[in-house]
Amino acid sequence: MFKRPVYSVIKQRLSEPRRFIQVLSGPRQTGKTTLALQVIADLNIPSHYASADEPLLKHRIWIEQQWEIARLKIKAAKSGLFVLDEAHKIEGWSETVKRLWDEDSKNDLPLHVLLLGSSPLLVRRGLTESLAGRFETIPITHWSFNEIKTAFGWSVDEYIFYGGYPGAAELIQDQKRWSDYIKNSLIETTISRDIFLMTRVDKPALLHRLFELGCSYSGQILSYQKMLGQLQDVGNTTTLAHYLRLLEDAGLLAGISKYASQRFRQRASSPKLQVFNTALITAQSQLSLEAAKQNHAFWGRLVESCIGASLLNSIKSENIELFYWLGRNREVDFVLSKGKDVVALEVKTGHRKVTLPGIEMFSKEFQTKRKLLVGAQGIPIADFLLTPLSKWF
Repeated sequence: MFKRPVYSVIKQRLSEPRRFIQVLSGPRQTGKTTLALQVIADLNIPSHYASADEPLLKHRIWIEQQWEIARLKIKAAKSGLFVLDEAHKIEGWSETVKRLWDEDSKNDLPLHVLLLGSSPLLVRRGLTESLAGRFETIPITHWSFNEIKTAFGWSVDEYIFYGGYPGAAELIQDQKRWSDYIKNSLIETTISRDIFLMTRVDKPALLHRLFELGCSYSGQILSYQKMLGQLQDVGNTTTLAHYLRLLEDAGLLAGISKYASQRFRQRASSPKLQVFNTALITAQSQLSLEAAKQNHAFWGRLVESCIGASLLNSIKSENIELFYWLGRNREVDFVLSKGKDVVALEVKTGHRKVTLPGIEMFSKEFQTKRKLLVGAQGIPIADFLLTPLSKWF
């Protein structure tokens, strides 16, 4: 069975002496449970797995009951593992986990704990409120091209179009079935269960329409005022910015800030909308892969969104920030920043001669370590997607 590169990080941490609760946090259908079960199978120590995916049927007492089962399993062993899936869906989960973890620490019980969560916002809130100093987070992101290519043998065009949801990989020969799976099992489930049921949303229809707008405009800069105009809503920009953050926490849609030398200017900029996975665009487009490639404007936007999604997911485990830049009607698609090092990146498709006035202007204003062109006459898209982000620094 294919194992993601992050698997070795998880296994290594759980093989060390018990120090912290390990937390796998990331969007739905990115393989958190599979990773946990692979670790259980390979560590060869007493283990117990429990899922709270139906929160209305469970209470914090349920967490205690499952924890006791894990404790019993390691009575005669040197160490053990307890995997608690979707615990954040139970009210008061973090206080219960803190108490039980502290009890085990006091009694020198060598029980490792692995928490899995599909709502980073809710997981983070519980961790910072109750479990400060007791946890380490391992971000689980959408699958990269290298992972999808290795596991399923996809071409780069297939990855650009179908994105990186492993659960849907076997469905791509049936376009409608694949599309329905993405829309119903991923998009609707994430919004209705991970956002609406776990966070107060006063205007659910507005959040839904914002997500759809973000998919349509992925790769484009759109002010909050223009978004409100497109959405024809009487809401305000503060509400819209809050909803965009909720969608980002759920691993669906982000708003990338403009690169500037001062932080307050970055925060005040119009966002560049960017999906985390191109499947979120194409599943709603009613286009096949071949039809999408023949629609040059659509394919160009999809390629840029694919590169943006790859960057957005890659920075989760790197000390790198992602921006765009715009000045005097000249744009740089993506700007990567790590410490004092800055990399400017343009994405182009087609065969016409390429000029990069945006990067030229950006480089005059900011000291730039690298100026990259992806696609067209630059770095082949597949090569760029297969290259670790850290190489560009």
